[in-house]
Amino acid sequence: VQLVESGGGLVQAGGSLRLSCAASGRTFSSYTMGWFRQAPGKEREFVAVIFRSGGSTYYSDSVKGRFTISRDNAKNTVYLQMNSLKPEDTAVYYCAADRSTIGHITTAQAMSTYAYWGQGTQVTVSS
Repeated sequence: VQLVESGGGLVQAGGSLRLSCAASGRTFSSYTMGWFRQAPGKEREFVAVIFRSGGSTYYSDSVKGRFTISRDNAKNTVYLQMNSLKPEDTAVYYCAADRSTIGHITTAQAMSTYAYWGQGTQVTVSS
C-alpha cells in the first residue's frame, strides 16, 4: 500500500490543522493506521493510532485532548485533526499502516510494527 500525507503548513500557536493520509489499494479497512512525528534533532515518536477492528483510538499523552484521529474507509483516508497547536508540535508528521493483528497498545506505539509509511508532511507552529 502507498501512503500520501497532505495538509501540513505553517500555523500560529493556538490554531488548527487537519492532516490527511490517502492510501492506495482496496483493503484499507483492514489496516491499522498510525500517526507519528519527528521534530528536528529528535527521534520519531508515536502520536495516535486508529485500529482496523472497531476503529478504537489511542493517543500519546502530549496530544491527548487536542488531536483527533479518524478514518473514512470509503475514501481510503485517515485524518489527524490538530487543535490548540503548540510550538512543540512542530515536526514532520508521518502516517503508517499495517495489516497485522495488533493486540496491545505498546505494539501500536512502536515504529517497527508498521510495514508502510508515507513521505511525511511538515507542520510548523509559530509562537
